[in-house]
Amino acid sequence: MSEISFDDFLRVDIRVGKVIRAEPYPEARKPAIKMWIDFGDEIGERKTSAQVTAHYDPEALIGKQVMAVVNFPPRQIGRFMSEVLVLGLPDENGEIVLIGPDTQVPVGGRMH
Repeated sequence: MSEISFDDFLRVDIRVGKVIRAEPYPEARKPAIKMWIDFGDEIGERKTSAQVTAHYDPEALIGKQVMAVVNFPPRQIGRFMSEVLVLGLPDENGEIVLIGPDTQVPVGGRMH
């Protein structure tokens, strides 16, 4: 594991957003879901795709609060432009479980 400085950590902008739209992404190489996430007035709506189909259906993601890195450059994922990186952890089978607050918080809040 390589070390980073605290200043490096502060450059990563991790915010909470609320999923406002989600749909299957069957064109992806691995099963994925497209998500549109509201990060509040300062950042607005951003989109992403994530390989989270083992634990989530698109309909169940609507309204869910998730954590995401919002200051990476956009990345082309197949024919879809991903604007943020949602954060998750692998379960015992390596399937991703999304990270989010356990209590509702205002969208756009930055992780401290």
